[in-house]
Amino acid sequence: MTAKTKRSPKIICISSGKGGVGKTSFSVNVATALSQKGKAVLLIDGDLGLANVDVVLGLNVRHTIRETIEEGRDLSSSLVEINPRFHVLPASSGVPEMANLSYEEQALLTSSLEEIIDRFDFVLIDTAAGIGDSVLWFNTWSQVNIVILTPDPTSLTDAYALIKVLHTRHDRKHFHLLINSVQSKKEGQDVFANMSMVLERFLKITPLTLGAMPQDKSVSMAIRQQRPFLLGAPESKASLEIVAVAERIMNL
Repeated sequence: MTAKTKRSPKIICISSGKGGVGKTSFSVNVATALSQKGKAVLLIDGDLGLANVDVVLGLNVRHTIRETIEEGRDLSSSLVEINPRFHVLPASSGVPEMANLSYEEQALLTSSLEEIIDRFDFVLIDTAAGIGDSVLWFNTWSQVNIVILTPDPTSLTDAYALIKVLHTRHDRKHFHLLINSVQSKKEGQDVFANMSMVLERFLKITPLTLGAMPQDKSVSMAIRQQRPFLLGAPESKASLEIVAVAERIMNL
């Protein structure tokens, strides 16, 4: 991939109402899968104050988004190459003020991002959990909104809250749901059906499904090893499903 190649990237925001639902692991692995399919992918760590994409990938990060905000550093100098088609834009950790950027700082970050994203086919944003300012901003900047949830009732409740805020305050109408950590395909279908019923009843929203990721010990093992499970266990149930999800994302 060369800096001269101009693209019109698909910008996809990956969020969750609740933390601990596997959002970052999903983001890293679907980015890996897209890159394996020949797509140029940028994964932005959108958890600006509590970054963890670098941890999941075992990266030794020198520069982050924070330096662009505070010092005006060129964002491209913070890009980390995972492979020739997969780059990461790291964020800072333990910096709470980064989670609440001012309007001017958001505008600066937007213009800085727009200077570098045309090198990529897909821009994925792994946001913080919840409904903080940065989460809402990244979701409104994106073209596609993916919400990750699990069968846990608190995850369902918080996912609904996130979607409600994005719909009522920011006029977002189209959401793709990914059900994570299911014990069976039927469980995933049931969770999606229940969430769809609630969204249609109360918000008049008809969500689309991206699929359901199975519970798989290779996922937790890969997180401990700090590498994508798609690379560590390519024939696992989780890996086969993440490849299928990547194909659905390519067809959005």
